[in-house]
Amino acid sequence: MARAADVSPASVQRLWTSNDIKPHLTRTFKLSTDPDFEPKFWDVIGLYLHPPAKALVLCCDEKSQCQALERTQPGLPLGLGHVKTKTHDYYRHGTITLFAALNYLDGKISRFLAPHHTHAEWLTFLKRLDREMPDGVTLHLIIDNYATHKHERVRSWIKWRNQRHRSGAGSDRIVQHFVPTSSSWMNLVERFFRDITQDVIRDGSFSSVKDLVQAIEEYLSDRDLSPKRYVWKAEGAAILAKIKRAREAAEAEARNV
Repeated sequence: MARAADVSPASVQRLWTSNDIKPHLTRTFKLSTDPDFEPKFWDVIGLYLHPPAKALVLCCDEKSQCQALERTQPGLPLGLGHVKTKTHDYYRHGTITLFAALNYLDGKISRFLAPHHTHAEWLTFLKRLDREMPDGVTLHLIIDNYATHKHERVRSWIKWRNQRHRSGAGSDRIVQHFVPTSSSWMNLVERFFRDITQDVIRDGSFSSVKDLVQAIEEYLSDRDLSPKRYVWKAEGAAILAKIKRAREAAEAEARNV
């Protein structure tokens, strides 16, 4: 820009700074195109802000493709005068899928580790949740729109389980709440996935899948001793207003292109 305008680079920098222009930064965004965005939005937000009585709110999802990567050389720890290091290259030893359900009320994590993430593993996870959770309460599952969660065998089992629960407790056992498409940020279990990625998976060095599984289990066992609760604090109306402004800006930009 300095060459094109025949001015000094410092002049360009001063203009950018005075106008808060930052061409070296890029922010990504994705707006949901779900036609039922608002009903799904308020359905999920309502569970966070006003959890129903005699029920548990569980934020559920799977973290697939957790890679057991072994660094080619041992990393150097943080020390005086130098930062923590790790090698760029690594050996791949396979992957594992972590299925997790975050209890919104107390922050506890129910989990299941499996080599794959098909509807069969998801159904196994749901049955495990059904066994682990207290009897007589409804489990409200916040999940995304992944096809595995809507498989015919999954829907058939939930229907059967709800019929049995209604005959005894008078209410459904499992109620599914799907977040709008492209809105995984509404599912608080993603916050937990971020933490375990940063604390265990991303910077670790694992000689096998078994080694990775052990590291995940040790991390979760420590977390069980002092569960971390994620609390939804954002106002729903403020979020919708921000999304509306973003959509208007994107539409205006599209008209000007």
